[in-house]
Amino acid sequence: MFIQTEATPNPATLKFLPGRTVLPAGTLHFEDPAAAGRSPLAQRLFGIEGVVGVFLGYDFVTITKHDDVDWSQLKTLVMSAVLEHFTLGAPILEGDEEAEEEFFDKEDAEIVGQIKELIETRVRPAVANDGGDITFKGFDKGVVYLNLRGACAGCPSSTATLKMGIENMLKHYVPEVIEVKASA
Repeated sequence: MFIQTEATPNPATLKFLPGRTVLPAGTLHFEDPAAAGRSPLAQRLFGIEGVVGVFLGYDFVTITKHDDVDWSQLKTLVMSAVLEHFTLGAPILEGDEEAEEEFFDKEDAEIVGQIKELIETRVRPAVANDGGDITFKGFDKGVVYLNLRGACAGCPSSTATLKMGIENMLKHYVPEVIEVKASA
């Protein structure tokens, strides 16, 4: 097994590509070791000193490091942990996935459908290339709320991506959109 790495726009985050499926559907973002309870892979990665975030995608693992840790030290440890996990055939997840709650008025269901389709077809594929994910969280009074995960969470360019990229695109195709914000 050969694991490749790719830089992301976030200097604190690196994308690891193990050459096989990590999650067959969806994505998961673990922001601390306590949140990683149902993922043996994420638990293993949080066991490495300096790892502060783990994001699992279809065919990649994105790691966010502490600012005081250098990638030259951390990269090899992460690659070894991922290799060992897959070699042992250990599960990526245990138990059922909890669905995230979305919020919007039922009267806005058609607008929300348009927003979600644009995010799924135009935004998420591009963001996944950078080791992250953006998902719909809610819509209220013209404001679209999005969850930023993986390399997108804490990325210096995420505000510009939200405002100049996603917000402008959504306003163009969905006139009811006034603003786009990152969900807290």
